[in-house]
Amino acid sequence: MRRTLSLLAATAAIAFVAPLAALAEPVHGLSMHGTPALPADFKSFPYANPDAPKGGKITYCVIGSFDNLNPFIIKSLRTTARGMVDVIYGNLVFESLMQRSADEAFSIYGLTAKSVDIDPERKWIEFNLDPDAKWSDGKEITPDDVIFTYEVFTEKGRPPYSDRMSKIEKIEKTGDRSVRFTFNDKADREFPLIVALTPIVPKHAFSKDTFDQTTLKPIIGSGPYTVAEVKPGERIVFKRNPEYWARDIPSKRGFDNYDQITIEYFLNAAAQFEAFKKGLCDTFVEADPVKRERGFDFPAYKNGDIVAETFKSGLPPVVTGFMFNTRLPKFANPVVRQALGMLYDFEWANRNLFSGKYERTVSYWQGTELSAYGVPASDKEKALLAPFPDTVRPEVMDGTWRPPVTDGSGQDRKVLKAAFDLFKSAGYTLQGGKMLDSEAKPFAFEVLTSSEAEQRLAAIYQRTLEKLGIAVTIRALEADQIQSRKQAFEFDSLIGVTGFSGTLSPGIEQIGRWGSSSAQKEGSFNLAGVSSPAVDAMIDAMLKAREKEDFVAAVRALDRLLISGSYMVPMQHNSEQWIAFAKRLKHPEKTPIFGYQLPVWWSQGG
Repeated sequence: MRRTLSLLAATAAIAFVAPLAALAEPVHGLSMHGTPALPADFKSFPYANPDAPKGGKITYCVIGSFDNLNPFIIKSLRTTARGMVDVIYGNLVFESLMQRSADEAFSIYGLTAKSVDIDPERKWIEFNLDPDAKWSDGKEITPDDVIFTYEVFTEKGRPPYSDRMSKIEKIEKTGDRSVRFTFNDKADREFPLIVALTPIVPKHAFSKDTFDQTTLKPIIGSGPYTVAEVKPGERIVFKRNPEYWARDIPSKRGFDNYDQITIEYFLNAAAQFEAFKKGLCDTFVEADPVKRERGFDFPAYKNGDIVAETFKSGLPPVVTGFMFNTRLPKFANPVVRQALGMLYDFEWANRNLFSGKYERTVSYWQGTELSAYGVPASDKEKALLAPFPDTVRPEVMDGTWRPPVTDGSGQDRKVLKAAFDLFKSAGYTLQGGKMLDSEAKPFAFEVLTSSEAEQRLAAIYQRTLEKLGIAVTIRALEADQIQSRKQAFEFDSLIGVTGFSGTLSPGIEQIGRWGSSSAQKEGSFNLAGVSSPAVDAMIDAMLKAREKEDFVAAVRALDRLLISGSYMVPMQHNSEQWIAFAKRLKHPEKTPIFGYQLPVWWSQGG
């Protein structure tokens, strides 16, 4: 009898708790740390103009080619048309459940999902779909579409989309317009936000059997634009959908203001710039301040038809440089990579190519509280790194490390000697003007470049390396050829590495860039082939951090490991965002911390 009563009591307790959980208050937004900055009744993002006029056209010009419209498959990494899912021009065709704010480190707000319920421990999240959410063909967006997306991405998608089910225990349709994700032990506190930002595809418009095949047929999405014209490799035209369901919701108010967006493709930067000068392109970004001074003397700029502005962002600089493929034996030794890192003559390059207007890039989160540069390791960092002795160089650990500073002559002997001493310690000798390994094989490698600017930088590096008997070959390839090489990891070294944009909220993407699990995975962004238990542990600690100080400690520790590992030779950066554009284009007054946002610009008079 007592046992029966106990069971009845337990059942009653469960029945009592379940409704309370079901009645948990849905939230309008989520933040990685803390709470979102905007209240539930916000009208628009602060960097968008909710009264921006609609209409007109814009043409963007890019370098490369395309022969596919599906951005979610392996074959798309080299040849997908821009704009389908695009961090620069906006997600024109495909959208996610929630929308990221460009004015917060990492906060997201309702889009396809009007609100969410989430476990305080972030073990599950339930998305409540907006009842007005529709695909471009007018059909409703349903939980079945969300479930199908994860099924087809897992079976036929590309990284990182194909990997996401590995952290999901189950996906359930919990109502006509609600879907719940329950996570397994592999998931971290950021993962619910990643799920919320995953683009969703329509079940009725795709077949699992053919999903991994390239296509040039316009694809149905839920975004503000539809594909109106496709000229493979040359042009894609998007038309604004007048029935776009989300045009008046807060996270999209003031966005998507052009009636038509055209993206034109060019083979190289020179052709792209000539097209801009002739008025064929409406925007042009030039990171090189010297080129701005010397190149912008054409009639349209002089007479004011083209204007230029400089914007400030609150992000760390984009890290570019010479990336070594550490899968190759020649780059496997970190001491060798450290020596190679000493031989980029920044001082000569900055004086002769950039008129002294650049800064040396030394950290992956430079200029922010996440950077380890010049900062001694805290007790929390030391505790995180303690299981991995000797993975961080002492001078990086105590904050005294600085990159070598040359005299700018291009042949500073003290730097050359210091680098040579490291090669000697790694078993190399200099004989007959050649750097030889322990088996008397010459040390040589190839650098891939895709522009004249990259070739000049590679030539500077080549000249210095040759002084130590290292033979460097520079090979110029088209951008799409280099992308293909990246995908298959078929390179010695690359310059102008993409996929390393600065962020104040590093998260799961760091696994794809530096994690061991992505080192051999075709199509990943781990171009260097980093496979380090210490790096993996710091990324894991970063993703699990609840408090900000724990998060900062984990990112700084990761920064120390990446600096010590010398996986790439960071070059230089200019922290300004500079863009030239047609004078009819206008933008909001406020610049968010992510810098200017083209999707909230508009055309004034055509």
